Amino acid sequence: MLQWLPTPILGAVTSLILLINLLVWMVPVYALILVKLFVRGAARDRVSRWIASAAQQWAAINVWVWRRLVDIDWQIRGVSDLDREGQYLVIANHQSWVDIPMLMAAFDRRAPFFKFFIKQELIWVPILGLVWWGLDFPFMKRYSAAQIAKNPSLRGKDLETTKRACEKYRNQPVTILNFLEGTRFTAAKHQRQASPYPQLLRPRAGGFAFALSALGPRLDAMLDVTIVYPDGAPKGLWQLMSGQMRRVIIEVKQVRIPTPLFEGDYASDPAFRGELKKWVDALWQEKNARIETLKQESSSGG
Repeated sequence: MLQWLPTPILGAVTSLILLINLLVWMVPVYALILVKLFVRGAARDRVSRWIASAAQQWAAINVWVWRRLVDIDWQIRGVSDLDREGQYLVIANHQSWVDIPMLMAAFDRRAPFFKFFIKQELIWVPILGLVWWGLDFPFMKRYSAAQIAKNPSLRGKDLETTKRACEKYRNQPVTILNFLEGTRFTAAKHQRQASPYPQLLRPRAGGFAFALSALGPRLDAMLDVTIVYPDGAPKGLWQLMSGQMRRVIIEVKQVRIPTPLFEGDYASDPAFRGELKKWVDALWQEKNARIETLKQESSSGG
């Protein structure tokens, strides 16, 4: 622990170590990406696993640094039964950029390295676009309502494109992360939405339906993650790096997704849309209640 250091120095030291770790692991990752560009079939699957393994090791060192340098009371629950060879869809409440490092810590070498659905255009982002491609992030092509109205043949094309992108997971372990709220929680956003959940923004059932349809029923389980910061959500990564964040509670619950939820058409079937929204709302009500319980327990020393 370097908690005795002044906050700015501790933050600078932690950030520097993590930057060095990133630069070190970029070398093998980019070397493997170059190999992946020229191989196909089973060989490409094997290289994809090596790239994911390198990313997993990078994340594990980050977690080791946070655990050794900054004084945080980590309470991580429900991760003992995870499978590093499994296929999972993760949903979580979203309050801060620190949520991502917290999820790294929760799933540290217990589950496959997680990925996000990202827009297809982002593949052209310098440096990161190629890394996301190498890590098999699912690139999705979304069409606006106006585009579909102008060209009806585009309806359903976005899902077909993303399903093809997800086909590569057929022979690979994978964890796909989806923040159902779609954005970080703030009091202003909560008020603007008139959210019925005191601790959460409204969940976006459409994005959830899209993820289910793209990934398919071969998923082993959905991991419902609840993140609570008893002392208030950190405003940014600097609070983590500089030791200003003291406590975090992360609970992971495995949820079996009913098979019919993989099969319906959210866009054009009102009955299915209603059923899925009802299922997601029940999930969100339970999560809201759990967050309130955890906050009460932590404030009372329970």
